[in-house]
Amino acid sequence: MKNFIRWFKNSKGVKRWIVLLFISMILICYGFSKVMSTEEVGNILELIEIVITFALGFVGFVAGIIFIQRKTIEVTLTSTKDNEEMSDVKATNSIYDKGPKVVVIGGGSGINNVLEGLKKYTTNITAIATVSSYGNEKTFSKKELKLRPMEDVQENMIALCPSSEKMNQLMKYKFTEGKLKNLSFGDIFLSAMENVYEDSGKSIEKSSEILNMVGKVIPVTLDEMNICAELQDGTIVEQKNKIAEIVSDKVTRINRVYINPTNCRPTEGIIDAIKEADAIVIGPGSLYTNVIPNLLIRGVSKAIKDSKALKIYISNVMTEPGQTDDYEVSDHIKAIQEHAGENIIDFCIADTGEIIPEYVRKYNLAGSTLVNPDTKNVKGMGVIVYESNVSTLKDEHIIHNPDNIARAIIEIICTDFKVKDQQSDESYLLLNSKLKEEEKKEQANKEKKVKEPKKVKEKGARKESKFTTKYKERIKSIQESELSRQTNLKVHKKAEKMISEEEKKQKEEFLKETYEKTVKK
Repeated sequence: MKNFIRWFKNSKGVKRWIVLLFISMILICYGFSKVMSTEEVGNILELIEIVITFALGFVGFVAGIIFIQRKTIEVTLTSTKDNEEMSDVKATNSIYDKGPKVVVIGGGSGINNVLEGLKKYTTNITAIATVSSYGNEKTFSKKELKLRPMEDVQENMIALCPSSEKMNQLMKYKFTEGKLKNLSFGDIFLSAMENVYEDSGKSIEKSSEILNMVGKVIPVTLDEMNICAELQDGTIVEQKNKIAEIVSDKVTRINRVYINPTNCRPTEGIIDAIKEADAIVIGPGSLYTNVIPNLLIRGVSKAIKDSKALKIYISNVMTEPGQTDDYEVSDHIKAIQEHAGENIIDFCIADTGEIIPEYVRKYNLAGSTLVNPDTKNVKGMGVIVYESNVSTLKDEHIIHNPDNIARAIIEIICTDFKVKDQQSDESYLLLNSKLKEEEKKEQANKEKKVKEPKKVKEKGARKESKFTTKYKERIKSIQESELSRQTNLKVHKKAEKMISEEEKKQKEEFLKETYEKTVKK
């Protein structure tokens, strides 16, 4: 009762609809009593009065129910704060449980950003993680604990935790003393879970419950799997971590990738999750080593094609040297279709945001370029393109913005609800309310930045110009680039000096040997 009273007090915009509902019920009761008490309607005005009363009552009642439902969801979503009581948190979680079922397939840091954003909209998330580092050199921690290569699984688990930042610190923590020296907590935790449940799949499933994750993580397969590549010149590369290096050295391209053995079984629960999904998100991630290999697992691509879910591909923002050199968005989709077949992608989210040129230049120097969203070619492949600003900068790295990428996915799902005329569906109401809330937050943050109070200037401190304030980040990038250039120049000069000294030394030794031979003769 106390919870209801507190909810009623804090429910802005709900009370008016409760009043409307109450008035509508009175009108319906009045109309009903009028019909029951009148044996014969002799006056046309009486008949009109009864019809209007019933009509107003019915319309008001339906409108009241719909808007109370909508406002209840909005109030529940906006009431989630750090100092909430446990009962309120459970109520909020039960609302999110009605969100859409989303399956995310991929690997690397890209998929983590997608999961980070999506967990704000639904708890029905299934992350299918790549397990493909067999044959690679293991870390000391994994060697000691005899662990499978579960790096991506661990990263996905961190991303789906309520507090990702704190969980990341905990999982990555390495002990510095005693018998546990150089062992990470994350590896110890996964090793302990595997020993307790004696099954990798079960241990990861139970980890989701223990860590109170928003969704679940499933490794794509528990079979030992190697990713191999066949290059255009016929070369076969049988080690995942050598593919990019050999492609760059030979100045060739990847013709196809395949897994060895070819009949790896999907982990229990993957096919069912795909069948039941409302949306299947493929990518982002390394195209040939993180995205496509997941689709080559037995039954996965077929399950995606047969699924009635929305199939959304998230294109990478930058190309990857040795894998996708000079690739456009259509080239990425073409590669997926060549490996997994057509009808595996319905929508494609492509980045159209403006990135500071100096940061792009840093990537260019490393052999990476912006992925061009060639909309016309993509549409010609039967894929609908959703263009949006989904990129951002973090620690000088160009990444997918978790909030923007999740919003793009949810907008596609909401559009599908509208097309199917399902605006009264609880999932749609939840998503639509949350989208509005996120838009308000973003607008408030923008206004906050504009109205940000001026910093108190220290005596003698130089005043920043409008140009400096506006382009502060860009100026910083240019300064860093110049500093890097000067450092490289110094290294180059030092190397030239060392080479010169070495050549001089060799010349002296040669002359000395020649002189000694001449003297002997």
